[in-house]
Formats: sequence, structure tokens, C-alpha cells
Amino acid sequence: MLKTIRNAWSIPDLRNKILFTLLIILVFRIGSVIPVPFINTNVLADVMSAANGLDQSSNMIAYLNTLSGGAFSNATLFAMGITPYINSSIIIQLLCVAIPALERLTKEGEAGRRKIGTITRYTTVGLGLIQGTAYYFYLFNTVDQNKGDYLNKHILIDSVYSDLFTKIFAGVVIVLVFTAGTALMMWLGEQINKNGIGNGISILLFAGIVARLPKTIDTLIRIWGLGTGSDATGGIAQPKYFIFVIVWIIMFLAIIWLITFMQDSERRIPIQYAKRVVGRKMYGGQSSHLPIKVALGGVLPIIFASSILSIPGTINLFLGQKEGFWGTFFSLFNSNSWLYIGLYFVLILMFAYFYTTIQYNPVEMANNLKQNNGTVPGIRPGAPTAAYIKKILSRITLIGALFLSVIALVPLLYGKLDINLSGLSLGGTSIIIIVGVALETVKQLESQMMMRHYKGFLD
Repeated sequence: MLKTIRNAWSIPDLRNKILFTLLIILVFRIGSVIPVPFINTNVLADVMSAANGLDQSSNMIAYLNTLSGGAFSNATLFAMGITPYINSSIIIQLLCVAIPALERLTKEGEAGRRKIGTITRYTTVGLGLIQGTAYYFYLFNTVDQNKGDYLNKHILIDSVYSDLFTKIFAGVVIVLVFTAGTALMMWLGEQINKNGIGNGISILLFAGIVARLPKTIDTLIRIWGLGTGSDATGGIAQPKYFIFVIVWIIMFLAIIWLITFMQDSERRIPIQYAKRVVGRKMYGGQSSHLPIKVALGGVLPIIFASSILSIPGTINLFLGQKEGFWGTFFSLFNSNSWLYIGLYFVLILMFAYFYTTIQYNPVEMANNLKQNNGTVPGIRPGAPTAAYIKKILSRITLIGALFLSVIALVPLLYGKLDINLSGLSLGGTSIIIIVGVALETVKQLESQMMMRHYKGFLD
């Protein structure tokens, strides 16, 4: 990977693309630290620290904060991150299967793709308005009840509560700024697609997640300090934490290797094309294959499962139920509970099969092979070929779903070993995104160098 980047840097055109991408990332990170107006940043920091500290992954606040690189918890210009665009893309993709008019657009080539892109952008702005409004009401109604100078003060500055007009004006400004930040991030991603390297949206998501790595490193250092007794509390040295840190690092590297291996894994169904004579020439007769990737759904099943399981934690975040029946009920959906882990596993399997179902149609694939005089050796064309492809898809989906489950559940199971390890969340979603984007970007660099006939690369 480093050799590919070094070779690409030596080509002026690619170097300009890389620099442009880095410039966009810099703009994104600057926007991630600029707070919106009317926010009391000191109180916000205390409240968000408490919200994230309750559970790193069982509420939507912590989940969105991870994807936005910490911008969400600071209520900055890019607090919404690129999540509305991702949700919009997923929604439109699903609707393209359910609505015939959208399905026809997908088959109209470049013009249809442009129309779908426009619909996705408008949907993104709409979702940004909805999400920004919900975030505003959360900020408006949240009271910091922690100890300190900000006892019982609202997150919004005190002057907002002076009269009704000011409240409405502040709310409109905050929601519009959040929505504008989402639209700006979407535009920045498109600029990377046009003038940079890699998929723009993926690159911004990658940058936001990587921005959280220093916090993980700081947590590792703190746990290592528990092993030496040199941590901030000055406690007794506990050598077991040395082993915890070493195992975490080994596990982190193993997960990266596993993701890299599975990203390129595929099942190849052999295809044989029959010979046919057109005029005086003979066509066909060659052998080929139909590739089916093992990780068909990518990271989407984990994202869907995490989003659904974060709903109870988010509701409890607003209600603040810590005792009684409801307190016990909501505690079952903390990420360190066995119920959460079991539901997480089941939902990943379900969504993996669901995504495969809407993405691949065995009957259509079999018909396409039949129309092109292609057959699977030993399988009759038509319905038998469709049944064979469906069986292969089912088996491959199971393997891919189990792979995703391992990536998602290992960090949770590891965190159950000790309460101090709860902050060391590997984040299966985050690691898959980081590794996937890195591999995709490197492959694009290699293809760009191939197009330019770069001698050093070809050798």
C-alpha cells in the first residue's frame, strides 16, 4: 500500500488529486470543530461525556458521534456528519426495488443515474432537516444534572430563554446550520469524486472515524497505566492489564487481516458459452465465471443492526430512567448485556440475507445467462440454474454474515472481561469502513497508474 502511494505521488496528475483530497479532508476537520451558535459548549461537553460514558454503543448519540468523528457531541457545523446521505442512499436503493418508476430509472444508463442522484440529494436535505430538528429539541430540553458550576443549566445559552421569539429564532438557526453542514459535506464528497481519489463519501467517513483513533490510543495508555500502577488514580499495579492491552493489539491486527482477506474473497460459478455461427464467423465457446463476493452486504448489515438496537438506549437517554422496571428494561439493551449481544447476532444474519435478496435476483441472473447462450456445466438452463444460483447465494450469505458477526461481536465480548475495557471498543463497523475504504482507494490508485502506463508500477 505504501509503495503504491509513493509511486502515485511521483506522477504529477495523481499527486494533484491526492493533494486535493487531503485539502477536502482538512476542510472537513475544520468544520468539525466550529460550533453552531447559541450553544453553551462547556455544559454540552459535560452532558455528552456523561451520555457517551453510560454506554459507548447502546444509544444513537454515541453511535452518530463515532461516525462524525466527535463532531456530533460538540454540536459543530458537521455534527450530522454524512449519516443523512448514507441513510438517503440506502432508502433510495431499497425504493428502487419496490417502486417500478425508480427501477426503470436504474436501467436508463447515465441519465437515469443522474436523476437518482438528484433524488438522493433532495432526500438527504430532508433527512438532515428532520435529524437536525430532533437534535435541536434534544439540546433544548436537556439539563445538565452533573456536579459543578453548570448545575441545572441548559445546554443552550441562557439568553435563548428570554422570550418566545428568541427561542424560535435560535431553533431555526441551529437546525438550518446543521442541515447546511450536511449539504456541504455531501458537496465536498462529490468534489472528491470529480477531482480527487477514491469515493468522496467514503473518504469523509474514513476521516471522521480515524479522527477518533487518538482517543482509543489514550484509553490504551490509561489501561496500561493500570498495569503499572502509574495511572491517574495512583492505584496498585495490576499486571493483568498488560495482557489485556497486548491481546487487544493482537486482536486488532487479526481483525484487520480477516477483513482484508474477506473483502477480496469470492465464489466463482463456472459459465460455459455455447458456440454459434453468425455469417462466416463463429462466436462463443469460451469459458468464464460468475463472481459472487463473500461479503455481499459489506458493512450495511452491521449498520442496520446497530441502528435498531440503539433505539432503546436513545429513548432512555431522553427519559433518563435508571431505576425501577423501566430502568431494568432499558439496561437489557446496553451493549454489555447478553440480550444485546444475542439480538445483535440475529439481526446481522437477518439483514445480511435481506440485503442479498434485494441485490441479487437468481431468476433474472439465470435468464440473462440463457439469453446469452451461457450455462452452468451440469445444470440445465432456466429454473434449475436459478435454483442452483439461489443455493450458492444462500451459502455465501451465511458465511459473509458469520464473518460480520465475528467482527461486530468480538469487541463486545472482549469488553465484558473487565469494566475498564468497556472504553476499548474496536468498533466492528468502524474497522470495516477504515479497511474497506483504504483498499478501495489503493485499488483506484493502481487503476489510475495502469491507465497512465506507469513503468515503475508495471514492472
